[in-house]
Amino acid sequence: MSDFSEKDTIVQVGKYKVQVIRELCIGAASCVAFSPDTFSLDDEKKAVVNGQSADEANVIMAAQSCPTKAIIVEDTETGEQVWPS
Repeated sequence: MSDFSEKDTIVQVGKYKVQVIRELCIGAASCVAFSPDTFSLDDEKKAVVNGQSADEANVIMAAQSCPTKAIIVEDTETGEQVWPS
């Protein structure tokens, strides 16, 4: 995983570890549109991972929809970074 600030979190969602890099997030909210059970915007209008279980395909689509690639997804079974690839 990438270096992250103290406000960044890594949350387990299904078989994935999901992280939002706050420095890169511009609050576009496309991740919220694709996976509202997993992502939301905080009071700073930055994406956060709620950690709720969701459709894993939606989590990947949400990460891929981020215009700044601020969402990192790692497969915990293989240890490989799924997005960005």
